[in-house]
Amino acid sequence: MTTKFVSGFNVKCEKSSVTSGRAVVVTNHPLASAAGTQILSSGGNAVDAAIASLFALTVVEPMMVGVLGGGLIHLRDPSGQHIIIDGLSTAPNSAVANMFTPLRDGLPSEREVVGDLNSLGAKAFAVPGALMAWCHALKVYGSLTLHDVLLPAISLAEHGFLVTPYLSTCISENADRISQDKELEALFLPGSQPLMPGSRLRRLDYAATLRAIAAKGAEIVYDGEIGDRIVNNLSTRGGIISSFDLKNYSVIERNPISSDYRGFEIFGPPPPASSGVHISQMLNILEGYDMASLGFGSPESLHLIAEAMKIAFADRKVSTADPDFVSVPVEKLISKEYAKQRREKLSREKALNWLPEAHFNGESNETTHVTVADEKGYVVSTTQTINGLFGACLSVPGTGLIANNYMLNFDPHPDRVLSVAPGKRVFTSMAPMIVEQNGRVVAALGLPGALRIFPSAFQAILNLIDYEMDLQSAVEAPRIWTEGGVLEVEDGFSADICEALFSLGHEVSRVPRIAGGMNAIKFNPDGSITGSACWRADGVPIGLGGGLARAGVGFSVN
Repeated sequence: MTTKFVSGFNVKCEKSSVTSGRAVVVTNHPLASAAGTQILSSGGNAVDAAIASLFALTVVEPMMVGVLGGGLIHLRDPSGQHIIIDGLSTAPNSAVANMFTPLRDGLPSEREVVGDLNSLGAKAFAVPGALMAWCHALKVYGSLTLHDVLLPAISLAEHGFLVTPYLSTCISENADRISQDKELEALFLPGSQPLMPGSRLRRLDYAATLRAIAAKGAEIVYDGEIGDRIVNNLSTRGGIISSFDLKNYSVIERNPISSDYRGFEIFGPPPPASSGVHISQMLNILEGYDMASLGFGSPESLHLIAEAMKIAFADRKVSTADPDFVSVPVEKLISKEYAKQRREKLSREKALNWLPEAHFNGESNETTHVTVADEKGYVVSTTQTINGLFGACLSVPGTGLIANNYMLNFDPHPDRVLSVAPGKRVFTSMAPMIVEQNGRVVAALGLPGALRIFPSAFQAILNLIDYEMDLQSAVEAPRIWTEGGVLEVEDGFSADICEALFSLGHEVSRVPRIAGGMNAIKFNPDGSITGSACWRADGVPIGLGGGLARAGVGFSVN
C-alpha cells in the first residue's frame, strides 16, 4: 500500500517489519517471539505459539505478565469464528465495597487508598485468571501438550537470560516497592542494587514451578499444592483470597463485538472490556467524515479523533463494567443511529466538554501483548498483565510467582459502577483487535497502556483503513489521547500542529510516548503475512519460512 500523509508529514519508522509466507509471531520481547517461533517450527499452531510466548514472557518480562495475572485472548479459527477467552481476574469472595479507605473523597477519579493497600501487598491480589485461560485455550484450540509449550519458558528460567535496559530501568524505578518483599529483593536487587543491563538472570524457583505446571496442569494452582501455598502465605500477610476463590474461578468464552467501518469489519472484546464497544463507537462517529481527505496528522483530523475519544470516554465511565453486575447498553453504544446523534452535537470548529456522570481511572500501564498467525488459518491477538509493574510486589516464597495487584482496577468508593463486589471481574481497556474485509482477515493488533490502549488501537485501525498506511507506519505513527481533559500529543507531531489544536480549544500537552509498544500482523493479498512492532517497547516480529521436505523425497547413499 502507498501511505497517505498530510503535506510535509512523514512517519519515520525506527524498526522494520518482517514478511513471511507461512507464519509470524510478534511479541514485546525477542526471546518470547523466538519461543513462539520454536513452537511453530515444531508443528504447533498459532494458539500453541501464543501460549508458549506468554509463558516465556512471564520469565523475561516479569514486571508485566505472570501466571497469577489476567487478560484476554482473541482467537479467530480457520472457519472464521471469533472467540474471546476471558481470563480476567475477579475480586475474592470475601471482598466488600468498602474494603479500602480512599484518601480523597472529593474526586471519584482518585484511586489512592490509605496504606496503598489496593496496589501493594497481599490485599491487592485478585483471583488470577491467566493460567487457567492459557491452559483452556491450549486444550481446546491448540495442538501440542502443555509440557511442549512450556519447554522454552522452562529453559529460559533455568539457564537464564540477559537483562534488557528496559527491565533494568523498571527495576530501578520500582526499587522501593520491590525491596518490601525479601524474595523479589534478592532476585532483582542483589546487593541492594538493580540488575544491570547485560547481566544474566536465572529464576530457578520459577523453573521448578513451571515444571510442576507442565506435569499437573493449571489444577496445581487452582486446586492443588501451589494454590495452597498461595492462600496460606498471603493470608499471613493480610490477603483475603481463599481456596474457595481459586477452586471456583472459571474462564468465560464470549462472543466478540463486531461493527462495520467503510467496508471493513472490526472485531474486539465485549464488556467488561471497553475496546470492542468504544472502538466501534468512535469509528461510527468518524464514519460521517472524509478522514482520508483530511489526511493523517492534520489539525482537522486530530480534532475529530480527539472529540470522538472524549465522547467514548464520557459514555464508558458510566456504562462499561462486568455485565454480570452492570447492565451495559451495548447495542445502543455501537449503533449507527447513536453515533449520528453524538456526531450532530460535535463541532468541527472548537473542542467541547463531554461531561460524564461518573469517572474512575484504575488501570495500570504495565501490560504486554502477543500477536500470532499461522498457515493453518489461526490468528491470535492476546493482551495480558499482572496490572502494575511487578504487580503487588509480592512473591510466593519458593515458587518464583509474583502476585497481581488487580484490586487496583476497582473503584474504592462504594455504590459505583466499578465498585468492589465479590466475584466481580475487573474492567479493562485491553484491545486485542482483528480486522476483516469480505470475510478475509486484514490485520490483528494490540498493545499495553491502560486507558490509552483502546484509543491507540483505534488510531492504528484508522491508519490502516483511512490513511492506507503500511503496517510498520501504522503502529509507529505518533498518537494522541484524551478522555475529556488535557489532550496529550506525542512529540512526533510538530509544534505548529499543537498550536492549531490549541486554537481549536484543546488544552494540549506534548508527551514523549502515549501507551506502549503495539505489535501487529497484516495479511497481504498475495497470501503472505507481515509482522510489525513499534518503537515504544522491545517488540520483535519473527517470520517462519521454509518447511518440510516434499512428500516422498528421501536421500540414500549408494
